[in-house]
Amino acid sequence: MAKLSVNLGWQRALIVLTGTVVGVVVVCGLYWAQKVLVPIALAVFLSFLLTPLVSFLQRRGLRRIPSVAAVVVLAAIVLGGGVTLVATEVSSLAGDLPTYTGHIKTKIQTLRQMGHGADRLEKMIQDITREWQSKPVTTEEGGTNEPAKERAGAAPENSSAVVVQAETPAWMAHLPAVLGPVLEFVGGLALALVLVVFMLLNRENLRNRLIRMVGHGRMTVTTKALDDAGQRISRFLLMQLIINASFGFLLALGLLLIGIPDVFPHAVLWGFLAALLRYIPYLGSFVTAGVLILFSLAFFPGWVQPCLVVGLIVTLEIVTGNLVEPKLFGHSLGISEVALLVAAAFWAFLWGPIGLVLSSPLTVCLIVLGKYVPQLEFLDVLLGDEPSLDSDVTYYQRLLARDQDEAAQLVLAHAKAAPLDNVYDELLVPGLNYVKKDREREDLTEADEQFILEATREILEDLGERQTAVTEEAVKTEEAATLAANETTEISTPRKVRVLGCPGRDEADRLALEMLRQLLDPARWDMEILSMELLSSELVALAGEKAPAIVCIGALPPGGLARTRYLCKRLRARLPGAKIVVGRWGLKSGLEQNQDQLVEAGADRVETTLLETRAHLSTWLPVLAQTETMATANGTPKDGRLVAV
Repeated sequence: MAKLSVNLGWQRALIVLTGTVVGVVVVCGLYWAQKVLVPIALAVFLSFLLTPLVSFLQRRGLRRIPSVAAVVVLAAIVLGGGVTLVATEVSSLAGDLPTYTGHIKTKIQTLRQMGHGADRLEKMIQDITREWQSKPVTTEEGGTNEPAKERAGAAPENSSAVVVQAETPAWMAHLPAVLGPVLEFVGGLALALVLVVFMLLNRENLRNRLIRMVGHGRMTVTTKALDDAGQRISRFLLMQLIINASFGFLLALGLLLIGIPDVFPHAVLWGFLAALLRYIPYLGSFVTAGVLILFSLAFFPGWVQPCLVVGLIVTLEIVTGNLVEPKLFGHSLGISEVALLVAAAFWAFLWGPIGLVLSSPLTVCLIVLGKYVPQLEFLDVLLGDEPSLDSDVTYYQRLLARDQDEAAQLVLAHAKAAPLDNVYDELLVPGLNYVKKDREREDLTEADEQFILEATREILEDLGERQTAVTEEAVKTEEAATLAANETTEISTPRKVRVLGCPGRDEADRLALEMLRQLLDPARWDMEILSMELLSSELVALAGEKAPAIVCIGALPPGGLARTRYLCKRLRARLPGAKIVVGRWGLKSGLEQNQDQLVEAGADRVETTLLETRAHLSTWLPVLAQTETMATANGTPKDGRLVAV
């Protein structure tokens, strides 16, 4: 066994080391090959953006080549027109800036006057510092009293300065440094445009080649992955287009209302730039806001309009960033907000500004890979917006962390989102199942177990109050309806059916029985739960003395099957006319085996949820209530009762 553990440890270490090396190689390759990979990624991004337009034209009867040509030309016109508009407006704005010099000087003088006291304080601190750092002047032996600095700075009268005349203009020296990035950008953009054309023309061929590369055995998974990625990216682009266009329109409209009609061209410019720069996650909004604030300070003579511009930008950003984007982008992309931030920083580090623009679509591709490739499932867990843990696991994890407040909040939130009755089977019972499982594996200390059971008991008390209020309201409604239907008929109130709850083994089983008692209507059921400290013989003897209509044996899995079978046999012998229903609440596997063994021991039914148990008992309620009433009226003993477990 020890040798097997060592081998498994070495295998895990080797897998981790291999994964780390592969990850480092991939990241380094993405960084060093960015000059080739960035145009390809940009082409894929543009092809996703333009494919719906091409498909729309093809559905209208236009062939593939004319459709692609029309869409590409239209995109080029839009981009060219946008660049031309921006360049023209920027040039016009730059020409108008000198006229705003007076406004800028006035604001600077105002700020200086406001900071006059701060200047005096700063000057005083500088004088004190200069006086503290000054040293007395000393002279060398045999020297004069002239300061050494003046002597050292003395220069011969006959010295002359030498000036080197450049043979070429200064701007020529900077030309290679400027042309290099420009030519690289233009070349990458040209390559991306060419790739877009060919991708649009041959998108089915490229898809089929990808499927063949992955393998025919993975055809279904690959097809689903491609469709999922395409739909997510398309939804994201559509939502982003709607949000950015709306943001730019509202910003331009707000600038028009703040300013005067003469600034309409500039308002359109800022609206267009805001919509365009918002395609860069997080950074584009700050750039737009900063430039707009500076422009408003230069254009308007006072301080009211710049403050209104700041308020407009802040309001739009708060509403868009906190209300609109999380709702729309969360459903369209399937990426968590933290993952968006991390992805933006990661791709910006690798590929610069283009990485910022492409960060969201690229992250979607990683999530799709994690969703459909088992080996990369961690990507879907880390980056996706789906809950990482099920609600019952989260509830139990909070109890393990001894965070009872958050666990109680989870229960209350679940009770508000779904019927209160579902909380028991969906959160509390699974939590008790996890306690038993961890205790059997010795992963849970006794102190932690006691804390979880005590916390569950307190949560049950709170739920009991809520359940009582719900039940009373339902009873009042039912009684009112019955009275309205039988105004002249005398209604006889049936007697309560007595139920005896027997814990199968421990405190968790007793808490499960307490949940059942809360689910039962107290106006119709009278349930008593026995102590878990009773021996099996004492429990059976007490059940015979009390002669209840129903005996409920709660036995939560895992474990407890042998003791439950023993109790079934003893109860069957003590109450031969009874029906026994065993509650294996939370059982997920081995149901048939449990049923066979318990039915053989004397049980009539085996239930796996509390709601099913309540529903099954409710079907017996009319007969049991009538039997209780008749037995009490006749004064006859009740034997051979129904036993529900």
